[in-house]
Amino acid sequence: MVDDSELKYLRRCVELAELALAAGDEPFGSVLVAADGTVLAEDHNRVASGDRTRHPEFELARWSASRLTPEQRAGATVYTSGEHCPMCAAAHAWVGLGRIVYVASSAQLALWLGEWGVPEPPVRALPVHEVAPGVTVEGPVPELTEEVRALHHRFLHRGDRGE
Repeated sequence: MVDDSELKYLRRCVELAELALAAGDEPFGSVLVAADGTVLAEDHNRVASGDRTRHPEFELARWSASRLTPEQRAGATVYTSGEHCPMCAAAHAWVGLGRIVYVASSAQLALWLGEWGVPEPPVRALPVHEVAPGVTVEGPVPELTEEVRALHHRFLHRGDRGE
């Protein structure tokens, strides 16, 4: 289970998601943390560029593959505002990263998007454990879920306020 010391990383993920939103992108943010608690890298969504693979979880997997040993990757944790999509879950498993901790699940996001009338995406949302069964996954984290929901709502309704 997520303890209080880990909430700081998840709060940073929410901040990064807000930065993505401020940049006109979908609100997702992720932080890669070493086994000793050192923040190694962080990123937010960059899909507004037109490249739909520019998810922060995917970028952190690629970053770790080129900079960390297999042992360092296995001991690391990816904290993220939303559960990994299938693409990111596969990248995470292929490079041998350790645990994933997310604020909001893909099922929660799908429910919210359905409530808001958003069409289904071209890739089915699957839980990480269905794509990468060997990865330890924890979430959702109720303390921050409403903040993530609000960011997604703001993203989808940004045109309503002239943003």
